[in-house]
Amino acid sequence: MHIGIREAKTHLSRLIPAALAGEEIIITRSGKPLVKLVPVKNSSKPRRLGIYKDKIKIQGDLYAPLPEEIVNDFWPDKS
Repeated sequence: MHIGIREAKTHLSRLIPAALAGEEIIITRSGKPLVKLVPVKNSSKPRRLGIYKDKIKIQGDLYAPLPEEIVNDFWPDKS
C-alpha cells in the first residue's frame, strides 16, 4: 500500500495494525516513496545469560587503582 504523508498522519492508528499484520506500507511525498512502515523485530525473547562464560578472562586485580600515568591522561595537569 502506498499512502501520502498527510494521509498517513491522519490514519496512523489504522496503519499500525495493518503493518503488524504483514502488510507493506510505503509512505510517500509527492508520489515518491520516503519510508516503509514495518514492525519492530520481536524483542520479547528472553536474553540468554552466560553465553560468554569461560570465554573472557580478566587478569590482575580488576579493582586495583590505575597507574598514575593513565590517570594523568584523563586529568592532565593544568599548569
